[in-house]
Amino acid sequence: MTATTAGSYRDSSMTSEQRMVIFASSLGTVFEWYDFYIYGTLGVFLAKYFFSNVPANVGFIFALLAFAAGFAVRPFGALIFGRIGDMIGRKYTFLVTMTLMGIGTFFIGVLPGYASWGIAAPIVLIGLRLVQGLALGGEYGGAAIYVAEHAPKNKRGFYTSWIQTTATLGLFMALLLILGIRTAMGEAAFGDWGWRIPFLLSAILLGVSIWIRLKLNESPLFQQMVKEGKVSKRPLTEAFGTWSNAKIAILALFGATAGEAVVWYGGQFYALFFLTQTIKVPAVDAQIMIAISLAIGTPCFILFGWLSDKIGRKPIMMAGFLIAALTYFPIFQGLTHFANPKLEAALAASPVVVTADPAECSFQFKATGTETFTTGCDRIKAALVGLSVNYDNVVAPKGTPASVKIGNDSLTGAAATPAAIAAAVKAHGYPAGADPNEINKVMTVLLLTILVIYVTMVYGPIAAWLVELFPTRIRYTGLSLPYHIGNGWFGGFLPATAFAIVAATGNIYSGLWYPIAVACMSFVVALLFLPETKDRDITKI
Repeated sequence: MTATTAGSYRDSSMTSEQRMVIFASSLGTVFEWYDFYIYGTLGVFLAKYFFSNVPANVGFIFALLAFAAGFAVRPFGALIFGRIGDMIGRKYTFLVTMTLMGIGTFFIGVLPGYASWGIAAPIVLIGLRLVQGLALGGEYGGAAIYVAEHAPKNKRGFYTSWIQTTATLGLFMALLLILGIRTAMGEAAFGDWGWRIPFLLSAILLGVSIWIRLKLNESPLFQQMVKEGKVSKRPLTEAFGTWSNAKIAILALFGATAGEAVVWYGGQFYALFFLTQTIKVPAVDAQIMIAISLAIGTPCFILFGWLSDKIGRKPIMMAGFLIAALTYFPIFQGLTHFANPKLEAALAASPVVVTADPAECSFQFKATGTETFTTGCDRIKAALVGLSVNYDNVVAPKGTPASVKIGNDSLTGAAATPAAIAAAVKAHGYPAGADPNEINKVMTVLLLTILVIYVTMVYGPIAAWLVELFPTRIRYTGLSLPYHIGNGWFGGFLPATAFAIVAATGNIYSGLWYPIAVACMSFVVALLFLPETKDRDITKI
């Protein structure tokens, strides 16, 4: 590294090289998050082509679980690439992870569906998701550390907050591109083959990202470690085999990254799924409103990153955890009110109640998707879940035939067929989908923007906080594992977990208890055990 760059590390002014570091790291990470999120955005089409052997609602959950599989292996990617990053350097490690991500995305775009390859198609799809997850497990830590180790001491929050915008910008980019292609091609062509185009375009993005990042130099702090012969030879053992370092990782997981993850995925991905799958807002309308809210809220990443340099990382993130936990229920109820008022009216005027012997009721999500619902309770609940109708459960004495009450009408035993339930639901004003002409788009976007602002509060300062918690020798390894367990497991499984809770309880809002509980946990752990770090010297090896 040049003497100018080493000196500028302690200077408060931004050099041209530091600007290039931020730009290149952020741009490359935007492209990786784009690759990752086009899968989530196109989950309905992937379910149709790769899980066509099971019912549509089960196929969609399988597609969500395949999406979550990429998150499940992120901690293992963190271990693999964190170790490499602490041993051979930050720059070359995230060049490798970027290449793996791009390759995985491109091949999803050319992969034949179940109709052509049979069971091999979903198996290969999941394999490619695993490659993406492993790659992403090594990407974020490298980019965040690389920027922080170039940043002046009093601007680490501000500098790394640019990295924090990349996940949201990647989603924003994915939404815009998908909307553009979908609009230009029309729904029929897009559904047939046009959904593959966003995956194929990742090859171009990969080339641009690699070209830009090859221009970067290695982190000055890592170069200093190499020069002094202090590079860790066993970063995994140092990071997690020593209690003083392992304790930091555990507290960072439960007090920071787990809460950040559920607020992040709750405010963006679950909000999108809630709009499209639960309250039946047309996909294009939902994606446009999400994109607008992201465009409005994204600058707040920079705002809260900058503010964390002034007042600290901890108070901003704790405020985000607490406010999200307290307001999620009214916000999501508000989304129903403004985006599908007919559904809200039907829920109030004609509530649905299922009365059954609990012994006859099983969990609606099945492991293979091939099981059939044979009891009266199961048939009724399966029909209601398929119609996305909210219902309450009442326990009946043993042997009582299952019944469903919709408003003032009741269907019992053999009369409670799926067709009869669907007709009764329709007769009581439950809409098949949200009417685009009745959506209050301004208020819906406002609520979605509030959710995005919560995301920026917990995500904007976290990179600087995590970098400052760990010593330089094991920073890549120590930071990456709690970050990706939090985001990969606590956050990545949020959509599937929330939908499973909704299916089990019958309440369309009950899935929110999961992110609320985790956010509250992180608030308490951070309050009691995590230190403020904004003034720490991270040059100590």
